[in-house]
Amino acid sequence: MSSATPAAENNSGITYASAGVDVEAGDRAVELMKGAIKATHNSSVIGGVGGFAGLYDVSKLLTYKKPLLATSTDGVGTKVAIAQAMDIHDTIGFDLVGMVVDDIVVVGAEPLYMTDYIACGKVVPERIADIVRGIAAACSVAGTALVGGETAEHPGLLGEHEYDVAGAATGIVEADALLGPDRVRAGDVVIGMASSGLHSNGYSLVRRVINHAGWALDRQVSELGRTLGEELLEPTRVYAADCLDLARTFPVTGGAAVHGFSHVTGGGLAANLARVLPQGLVATVDRNTWELPAIFKLVSELGNVPLADLERTLNLGVGMVAIVSAEAADAAVARLNDRGLPSWVMGTVSADNDSIDKTGPDYVQGAKGVDGGAVRLVNAYA
Repeated sequence: MSSATPAAENNSGITYASAGVDVEAGDRAVELMKGAIKATHNSSVIGGVGGFAGLYDVSKLLTYKKPLLATSTDGVGTKVAIAQAMDIHDTIGFDLVGMVVDDIVVVGAEPLYMTDYIACGKVVPERIADIVRGIAAACSVAGTALVGGETAEHPGLLGEHEYDVAGAATGIVEADALLGPDRVRAGDVVIGMASSGLHSNGYSLVRRVINHAGWALDRQVSELGRTLGEELLEPTRVYAADCLDLARTFPVTGGAAVHGFSHVTGGGLAANLARVLPQGLVATVDRNTWELPAIFKLVSELGNVPLADLERTLNLGVGMVAIVSAEAADAAVARLNDRGLPSWVMGTVSADNDSIDKTGPDYVQGAKGVDGGAVRLVNAYA
């Protein structure tokens, strides 16, 4: 057996630090992020930062007749590669929170609290604190408490400047206020809510396109009005507060009511909308009701990406969809726009029938294991 060891370990033996894990750096990171985390706390959060478990007082459940808990978990995907390349880490938290809490509000649930997990090759306290500050800022926008998290150092598995993030959240909804396919009816109206950009889906395609084109992240792009990297790092819009406001303003118990939401993430608009429609109904979405934002046109042109592939990969300017009764449509659009969220009527729901062309990529029925309704895309983008 060889007696050779690294010089630094010859006399003092192998330590956790020499193996690549800096516990003190982790402690410094916690100190740097504590204030941002505490800013998300409300009176329901018990204890401070650093406990083994986050505690949340759910006494409010006693006021519910039949409370249902909703939960979701997600990550950011390969968008983290853009953040790492640009060395900008305080926006990626919005992508994480948006991907998690906006799945919860789809069923009408209020996201109560969230936890996060960061795995990295090396803990750089300032970088970890930037990531968590972004998560905390997005939680504040969503009205969600950040009650805990974990940072894990994985030397040898991840590079020194590499990291990945994930999170999970829990929400609550009254059973008789639950939204979803059972609520949707023929005659309902489909409302689109604008995305802030690419959000956090399809970055494997986007990164492949820009690498193929040979474009650098610091390239100034006139169509975008900023650098390519700045556009690609645009934070995901967080819709939770807007959706909850809409659901409370137009409750399912009223004639003018919100019947459902669809979060447009991986799979694109049609596939995600089809998940929240019941069998036998089809939503006809008119592409002509909105214009493709510049970044989506750019990806299409640079990569010569087929329209069908774009539509099943990217959000194409629509990050969230509401399905509402016809009586609520105009007022719902007005309320969303008054809140600063660009929204518009993009389609209607009707009974599916044999006269509808069900061939080709413009017709999608069921998705992601849900054998639900169908979505038909018509016309060209404005």
